[in-house]
Amino acid sequence: MRRIAVLVGLGLLLVGSSYAQQNEPRFTGKSVAMDGKDLSVARRNFEPGARTFWHSHDNGQLLLVEDGRMRTQKKGGAVKELGKGESDYAGPNVVHWHGAASGQALVQVNVGFGGATKWMNEVTDAEYAGR
Repeated sequence: MRRIAVLVGLGLLLVGSSYAQQNEPRFTGKSVAMDGKDLSVARRNFEPGARTFWHSHDNGQLLLVEDGRMRTQKKGGAVKELGKGESDYAGPNVVHWHGAASGQALVQVNVGFGGATKWMNEVTDAEYAGR
């Protein structure tokens, strides 16, 4: 139910901003609202230490920390830890994982840009710890 409310709210915001651009310019230069039909937006709560499996998205994924601490890693890179208000982007077909830090829960907002998600192996405890 919350997910539906968030999606409806984002849709109303998009319509409202489009209306405002046509009737009350608030931008310098040309700025046009784009169709969001391929976007997916979701909020997910992770308990401390909970995480996704390794995966990728055909067209990338944007992750936003709404509350708590997030750990994330792109295949071959270092584990990053993010706090409230911070974000990370995994580009198209970039293999990655994300979840809560070991001592703190996480509320994340994720934005997908269309296409499929490819799921892979479980993230091991050693990978999660950054070893």
